[in-house]
This record gives sequence, structure tokens and C-alpha cells, in this order.
Amino acid sequence: MHYDVVVIGGGNAALCAALTAREAGASVLLLEAAPREWRGGNSQHTRNLRCMHDAPQDVLLEAYPEEEYWQDLLKVTGGKTNEELARLTIRDSAQCRDWMRRHGVHFQKPLSGTLHLARTNAFFMGGGKALVNAYYRSAARLGVDIRYDTPIHTLELIHGQFVAAHTAQGERITAHACVLAAGGFESNLPWMREAWGEVNGEWPADQFLIRGTRFNTGTLIDFMQRAGADMIGDPSQSHCVAIDARAPLYDGGICTRVDCVSLGVMVNRHGERFYDEGEDFWPKRYAIWGRLVAQQPGQIGYAIIDAKAIGRFMPPVFPGVKADTLEGLADALGLPRDAFMHTLNNYNAACREGTFDHTVLDDCHTEGLTPAKTHWARSIDVPPFTGYALRPGITFTYLGLKTNADSAVHFAGQPSENLFVAGEMMAGNVLGQGYTAGVGMTIGTTFGRIAGARAATAAAGQSQTHTRGAA
Repeated sequence: MHYDVVVIGGGNAALCAALTAREAGASVLLLEAAPREWRGGNSQHTRNLRCMHDAPQDVLLEAYPEEEYWQDLLKVTGGKTNEELARLTIRDSAQCRDWMRRHGVHFQKPLSGTLHLARTNAFFMGGGKALVNAYYRSAARLGVDIRYDTPIHTLELIHGQFVAAHTAQGERITAHACVLAAGGFESNLPWMREAWGEVNGEWPADQFLIRGTRFNTGTLIDFMQRAGADMIGDPSQSHCVAIDARAPLYDGGICTRVDCVSLGVMVNRHGERFYDEGEDFWPKRYAIWGRLVAQQPGQIGYAIIDAKAIGRFMPPVFPGVKADTLEGLADALGLPRDAFMHTLNNYNAACREGTFDHTVLDDCHTEGLTPAKTHWARSIDVPPFTGYALRPGITFTYLGLKTNADSAVHFAGQPSENLFVAGEMMAGNVLGQGYTAGVGMTIGTTFGRIAGARAATAAAGQSQTHTRGAA
């Protein structure tokens, strides 16, 4: 069967594209590489999206205006972002929730432990898995054809225009237009190893854990790069979080995150601190710690807290290592006791405790210490003491296809007329580096809907051309 639109991928962006194209009247086929039970890509592990709003709305408190959202994004990316596409994403986030609700997504107010997100992020009832399931139900109801276990290895292109997709089994699937939304390459470990290279005799990527799906191998990113598509992003940049070192290699998701870093100190395997744990609010800074740990010897770090921090962060799935003394904690974690105690004693002596408040950038800080801790600096002195061993957890990569406000794939600076891209495959246009909580789902929702609408329009134009030609 020849379709108007074929969507390659099975996560949030792909589903938004398929639903939007179908709403526009196109016949749609969605191709998911994973089996049905693992459908949904990384989206199944999410829980919210970041939303602009100028006044309180349903599940969102106060206001989060466009300019503040933009400044937050500008800060975490260090300016490595396309302002036009970033602002397009931000503005769309103010109006996408009604559309999401029409397709079965429910929202809830943030629960305790979700770290200052009640103002900026809308949480999905039941998390990302519930969102994905709602979209699949809506797609089936609207008549989107869905095929699982169907990875696409190559595309048939003529002068930058889509002709057909070829499955791993050798099947040729044709359509008037195509949306690429097949995720990044984070689960392609050899590629990750190549991207990060060798540092001081170590290959950092050998120690990486993948927070998301094992099916994001980057096959189509690699194909499109070799086919001459315009690319964007550094292959070593990614949404990279410090997660529990005991997490599984794939699909650990949110529950493997350890969110207590800003409440204590982080040391490397030599027992030394290496960055400011209190630089900014955790949702704006949690995604830098994976890369920071990746740059440490052995790609491992240790978050250290005392009893005062317990109850102030979302409990991780794995219990921490506990001890009644700091010396005992160093021994239990396998850290050099003398160096560890030197670090902790210096830190405790440098703390200038004012009015501790984890909900604001408070005045608790260190003096005369390098690196400084600029907020929430309190002595680590109340037993029991707890430590978590952390390794880099890759969520998704930022190397992808360069695009524009129409979500079109580009070749030599020229937009394709019928090939579009959404989600992680183009997130590098907005995220050159860094991350802030929930923005990945916002990018996928925005550009998924744009890509689906543009693909439906392109398909309708091609269909009319073919009809006139046949007449």
C-alpha cells in the first residue's frame, strides 16, 4: 500500500507527527523499530514538558513568560542554540496541552520532591508511558497504521526528495512524504566511544549507562549524514545525567537519577571535589553532572550527604551506602580515607551558613574554597552519612539534522519538499549543549506537530500532481 505520509520512529515526536498528519486527512503509516512492549522510545521514561505561561494555568503555578524561558535555555546551552527555533518551541509550549488532552493525555500537579518544577513544567498523569499509550490508542482510533519490529536502515532519495524507506528485511515502503523521528544514537556504544574518544588513556564512553531505549542506534542519522544532509551538533554532546552506578545498561529511566548533589558535595575517586554543587537550581543543572563525571578519572563520582538532606530530594530507586562516621563512609565507598577527610574537613570549615532554603538561591555558601559552593552550603556533620556512586547516564545525543521552522531536512542549504525531521534527530538545533528539565519533550511535541502538518501538506500536493498527470 502506498501512503501519503510515513513516520519513522515510535516516540513522542513520531506520534505527534503521525496524529497531526492524520488529522489533516493524510493516510499515515508509523514504523517503530522496537517490539510493541518496548514501544515509545525514550518518551516512555519521561514525566513532564516545560511550558511557557503568562499566568497560572490548570497544573502550572504563577507565570513562566517567554523571555524567562528563553534566558533559561540560553544559559544552559551557553548560547549554542538557534533563537528562532528555540522561541518557536517556547511559544508552542503555551498552547500544546489542549491538543495533547484531545489525544488522551492527562496532567497532574507536581508531587513533592519534584524540585521547583511546579511553575515551569506540566507533569503527565502516569508519566511518559501513559502518554505514549494514550497517543497509540488515539492513533489506532484515527486510523494510523502502526508496525512494530520494523527498523529502517536506508532511505531512497532523489535530489533531496523522499521516495521510499527500506526495512532491515529488504521491504520497500513508499509514501508521498516522510517524517524522520527515530531518536539519537546514544545506544550505539561503538559510535559513542568514537565520539568521545580517548582521554588520558581511558575511553570514557566505555563506562556510560544509557537511561533510555536500546533501539536508538542512530542508523538513520548515519545514513542521512552519508547521504549529504546538512547536519548540526557535536556528536559528543548529549543530555547526560549522573545516575546511580548500579543502574542497568539500558532503560534505567528517571528512577536511576540521584538528586541530592546540590544538598551535599560531589567527590571523584581520589576523594576530591571538582565543581560547584550549588551553582543553580537542580532542574537547570542536573544534566551537567553526567558530563562532569565523565571527565573524572574512571568516569565515576560520589555524592555525599548527611542526615539533614534526607527527605529533601526524590528518593532514588537504590539505597545509598550509609555509615555513622565520615571515615567509615570513605571506607565503605572504597575512597582514600585521608584525601576524603581532607576534602570534607576543608568544606565544612569553609561553610558560611545563613538561612538555608532549597527553594531559592539562598545565602548559604563557602568562603576561601576552590571550587566554591555558592548556595545551599551546609556542613556535612550529622550522622548517618550517605554516599551514592554515580556514573554518566546518557539520555539522548545532540548530533542531528539541520532544520528550519517548517521542520524540513536540508541538503546543501536547501529544504526538502517532502522530507521532515522531529524530536531527538533535530534537537541539536535548539540544544547545542546542556539541558533544562522537560525541554526535550517540548521540542518533540512542537516539531512533531509541525513535521506532521507539513508532511500532510506536501503529500496532498504530490497527490494532486500525480492525479493531474494521470488525467
